[in-house]
This record gives sequence, C-alpha cells and structure tokens, in this order.
Amino acid sequence: MKRGNVEVICGEGLGKTSLALGKGLSALMEHKRVIMIQFLKGCSPKDEQEILERLEPDFKVFRFEKSNTFFEELSEEEKAEELINIRNGFNFARKVAATGECDVLILDEVLGIIDQNIITLEDVEKLLEVKEEDLNLVMTGKVFPEKLKPYVDAISRIEYIQNLQD
Repeated sequence: MKRGNVEVICGEGLGKTSLALGKGLSALMEHKRVIMIQFLKGCSPKDEQEILERLEPDFKVFRFEKSNTFFEELSEEEKAEELINIRNGFNFARKVAATGECDVLILDEVLGIIDQNIITLEDVEKLLEVKEEDLNLVMTGKVFPEKLKPYVDAISRIEYIQNLQD
C-alpha cells in the first residue's frame, strides 16, 4: 500500500484553510474519506456548517471550541475553558491518526495551537509517529516549526504581498 504523505500549508497569507479544503475535496472526488479538525476558529457559523454537512458522511468537519469568538479575543476565564475543548480536539485527532478512520486527515491551524503553547511540539511529533502509514495528513498554520521538517513530505508557504498598486 502507498505510504501516506504529510503536508504543511503555512505562512502569513490568507488561504491556508481554503487550500486544505481543496485538498480534501480532491480526495473526496477520488472516493476517499476525509476528516478535518479545525482549531482556533471558534464555533462555525450555521450556514457554513450546513454547507459542510452536505459532504457527509465522506467528508466530516469537527470543531471542538464552543465560543463564537477567536481564541485570542477571549477573556482568561473563557480561554481556560476553551483550552480543554482544544485539547479534546487534539486528542481526537491523535485517535483518528492512529486508527485509520479516514484516508485524509486535515488539522487546520494545528500549528497555531503549538505556537500558542496549547499543545507541545512533542505532542505533534507523537501524533506523526503513530499515524497510520497510508494516512495523508495536512497541517495548517502561520508558523512552521523547523523541528517538524523530518516528518514532512511537502511544505506550501502562503505569502501575503502588499497591494502592489500603492
């Protein structure tokens, strides 16, 4: 069986999640099962949820956060509660990676939860070490930790270029 890839989509520019969704849709067209777990996005808007639910059961999207606000904008008390939810989401990601529940696992903004010290780099390394061999894994976030480079097959960097008309 073909070895699964690990791909990272990172950078300051917009479009990391859109690119990851596109990769998921491409896999769906190849009759593969896709799970996307989103972090640091807050609770998804109802219309967005309804659109993504149309792709089920072969493309499932999970958000464990309960707040409608971005993590950075929460009070310290709200952050403490959301930390539990985010860690639960990451534990679910570990289970999915290890058990082969899907063909493609997208961990949207997982690099952000490393950057914000919600999980450790070692937590992600452990996930990468136990992932099913044929699982394709896509990770997104602004900052790519170089220590993960040995685990990664491809890196796409999204760059923000200032309005060139100025």
